Amino acid sequence: MCNRFNRVLHTTFGDLHTVFLSESATFDYQIITMEIKKIKLGNQGLTVPQIGLGCMGMTGFQEGNMYGKADEQEAIATIHRSLELGGNFLDTADLYGPFKNEQLIAKAIDGQRDQYIIASKFGWEIDENDNVTWAINGKKEYVKKAVERSLKHLNTDYIDLYYMHRLDKYTPIEETVEAMGELVKEGKIGYIGLSEVSSETVRRAHAVHPVTAVQSEYSLFERTVEERGVLQTLSELGIGFVAYSPLGRGFLSGEIRSIDDLPEDDFRRAIPRFQKEYFYKNIELVKAIEALAKEKSVTSSQLALAWIISKGILPIPGTKRRKYVEQNIAASTIELSEADLARLDNIVPLGTDTGKPYDEFSMGLID
Repeated sequence: MCNRFNRVLHTTFGDLHTVFLSESATFDYQIITMEIKKIKLGNQGLTVPQIGLGCMGMTGFQEGNMYGKADEQEAIATIHRSLELGGNFLDTADLYGPFKNEQLIAKAIDGQRDQYIIASKFGWEIDENDNVTWAINGKKEYVKKAVERSLKHLNTDYIDLYYMHRLDKYTPIEETVEAMGELVKEGKIGYIGLSEVSSETVRRAHAVHPVTAVQSEYSLFERTVEERGVLQTLSELGIGFVAYSPLGRGFLSGEIRSIDDLPEDDFRRAIPRFQKEYFYKNIELVKAIEALAKEKSVTSSQLALAWIISKGILPIPGTKRRKYVEQNIAASTIELSEADLARLDNIVPLGTDTGKPYDEFSMGLID
């Protein structure tokens, strides 16, 4: 592995950091001294903090917003605050914007590239005019094109972890992963990842080139990868698992009590989980989770993150505000007892139907 991929591993994760937690609507936080634990993501050599930072919501998409209005100054400050607390694992994608998110990260990490671990993704086809075609492209030539664009927008000469964002069902996975493996040899990426794929696809890909991580939606509200045996496959192969939307796209924060709490142009309004058939049933589940969180003097978000971390899974909660990144990182210090875990499983048992996480079109793109 090139030295530049190893330099970033020797950062200050092991140092003690003081976290100044903001006052939330429910809890008054005291100053906490904590140490962010490092974990191995997969068995190919990548070491990361046990909680990452999802950056998608820091920029809008085309002319719209993602999870509310974006604020570039606060977003950059959030990335910097995360680094101060030992949280240097950033997750982005060329789709976000498109390209705006990678460009924002480039501004945030300028002059400090070696202190961050950057994960980005490709696969949603973006044409020469920077328009998303809504096709998935995993052809070898597109992989090469996509990585060069991301390197340019991130203003770097390497990406630590590079994911295939969705499976191109018309291109053999072997072709896509072979092209990604060539990028590793060229030093343009450090490790290979896949997103929202089946066990069969993982095995086929891993036979071509070692896969370091698989990323899928996973939370108390979304455990499909567990039901389908994907987590077991990853464990067998020594591949890490990264959980995006670990707070159920904000549902588990407890801050959404009515559909009207979402802006009119919020994309979540199109997701079945947030529509009338499921919305109020899910609110009742959130209230039960909040009750346990209150007993432990933490927020429901922190409890949901601690539950994921207790399973040896790396969550990447998304935020664009410093106060939330502080709370999220503090969640990595919460210890849950077997009784706590059992209570959470009783509240939301495996197999609970909380509504599909995407609209019909997007569901069709999951392997």
